[in-house]
Amino acid sequence: MAEPSTVKSPCVNICALDEDDICTGCYRSAAEISEWTQLPDEQKRAVIAAADRRYREAWEPVGPGRP
Repeated sequence: MAEPSTVKSPCVNICALDEDDICTGCYRSAAEISEWTQLPDEQKRAVIAAADRRYREAWEPVGPGRP
């Protein structure tokens, strides 16, 4: 029997997909969300890292003088 996952879902219960099929709450793709329960912990960590990059790209300033 498989060990229970030690990686918590990054879901924040703000579930809405943008035009690119990225959740505006957790920044996972629709595919990543639907596959989550089947992924091994190593892949879950990779999904979380990708979601974190998407979040930073969406919210961090992009260059000089950008708010």
